[in-house]
Amino acid sequence: MSDFLPILVENWRADPSGTYQSWFLWEERIKNFRSIRRGLQAVVREIEQGSFGTAYRGSSLETVVHSIAEQRQIFRGADHAFLWKPKLRIPDIYENPTNQRAFGHLLDTCICCNTEAEVLAAIRRIDALKVKGLGPAVANLLYFLHPTIMPPCNTAIVNGYNTLTGAKTKLGRWDEYLAMRSGLIALNAKYRGLLSNDLGAIAGLMFDIGSGRYPVPAPDLSGESRAKWQADLAQIRHEGAILAKADALSRENDHTHTEIQGWLRDLGLTLGFSVWVASNDQGRIWQGGKLGDGCLTTLPPVMAQARGGDAVRLIDIIWLDKSTGQAVAAFEVEHSTSIYSGIVRMLDLALGGSEAPPEGLFLVAPDGREKDVRAQLIRPAFGSIGHLNLRYIPYSELRQHRETIARFGTGMKAIHALSRALT
Repeated sequence: MSDFLPILVENWRADPSGTYQSWFLWEERIKNFRSIRRGLQAVVREIEQGSFGTAYRGSSLETVVHSIAEQRQIFRGADHAFLWKPKLRIPDIYENPTNQRAFGHLLDTCICCNTEAEVLAAIRRIDALKVKGLGPAVANLLYFLHPTIMPPCNTAIVNGYNTLTGAKTKLGRWDEYLAMRSGLIALNAKYRGLLSNDLGAIAGLMFDIGSGRYPVPAPDLSGESRAKWQADLAQIRHEGAILAKADALSRENDHTHTEIQGWLRDLGLTLGFSVWVASNDQGRIWQGGKLGDGCLTTLPPVMAQARGGDAVRLIDIIWLDKSTGQAVAAFEVEHSTSIYSGIVRMLDLALGGSEAPPEGLFLVAPDGREKDVRAQLIRPAFGSIGHLNLRYIPYSELRQHRETIARFGTGMKAIHALSRALT
């Protein structure tokens, strides 16, 4: 291992599409540590107060786990372990108050402590309770509290560790996870100059090995086989560089859907409107709080009860007049999703029976998607919407002018000025 691992790690670190560059060095990864810690504190607080509830959906825990699952490929599917599986009645922390409090105590201890011994003691206490369905997936939460102590854990990471070391670690048991953790820490210490004090780096390496992106040579690698293996590594890097170049055009507009919603929410509140955030996004973490903070919790009855009311609830952002409750503007953020569905939701708002349509319906999208937006509007289905004042706002315009509008703007005039007519 000491012979080939440095070569593998150096190639992996230089790969623009590998986990090291695409996730470990990603700025948003660092930003999320604070918000995830705050989210876990909210989980603990609700469990202590008895207000956590008996369901995962809509809970503070779902908000935190969802924000982790959005962190690139390495955490995709992180929420699966916490989803309530009614037939199996796992994980048993929703309907069992004792187990729920034990889970809250684990999180609280790990939030407050700062030593390895305290974290491991807390894990052993929860393991001794044998809470059904509550296993090392929790390490993905604890990693964001103690990144130098707790590596993340999922199937690909375990597979990568087994492939690299010849171990036979099994997924789903705390004792197996702790054994793998010890092995990872030993590996990390040996190759610290190539990795990091943050165990996310070595976990990312295991993930890329376990998912099949990076091959590990056979133990008897030599001569021609070794040359072929190194050529394969070089080819992986080359392919990664091509993908990275293709992605560079969109990287300037690499704002998350939640970030753009947050900008529009804050701008609407500053301009004096009541603001509605899509019902399925209100719990998303944003700047240390939730996206729905300070916004309406229910739509006015005339909107909620109108035809298409269920779709209207899913519009990303709606600004409403405080005195009349009428919708003034609606915004659909089309970061990478289907433009068609966003247009349909706003049409449901405009044509659903309210006294007057909003002053503006806005599609907010990356600068490069304007052509896609216009292409949708020539579809026969949208042939009669010219009177609805549908407009396009590029990310760059919103990013550049939103603070000035918040400081000096009133009403809708400035928003119309930075947008472009579509109909």
